[in-house]
Amino acid sequence: MSASIEWAKAPDFAGQPARLEAIHAQTLADKANYLDDGMNEVECRTCGTCVLVRKNSLKHTSVQWTDDPAKTCPTFRDAVGEGQSTALREGCPRLWDSINHAVMEGFIDVRDRVE
Repeated sequence: MSASIEWAKAPDFAGQPARLEAIHAQTLADKANYLDDGMNEVECRTCGTCVLVRKNSLKHTSVQWTDDPAKTCPTFRDAVGEGQSTALREGCPRLWDSINHAVMEGFIDVRDRVE
């Protein structure tokens, strides 16, 4: 006996404008919380590349590049010049040092210091 698997899409709430508005408002709040809130500019102390950083915990760091790293960071630029993909890079060690320095100096708050 084979079980039939039904695929159900998420409800569209087309007939519930108040619900749609509430979902839209929550989506905007989530976007702000996860992508924008708590981001701090950090400049690499070696090359001056600027990124946005948020520390959610001592182990979790969110980094958003404000420019193409292959154009602004010598580590990424050299990797691209050597034909390497930058997609899977851990990042630039000098930039990580700059981020850690900013945390230690108190320029970046760590949201949850418990690990």
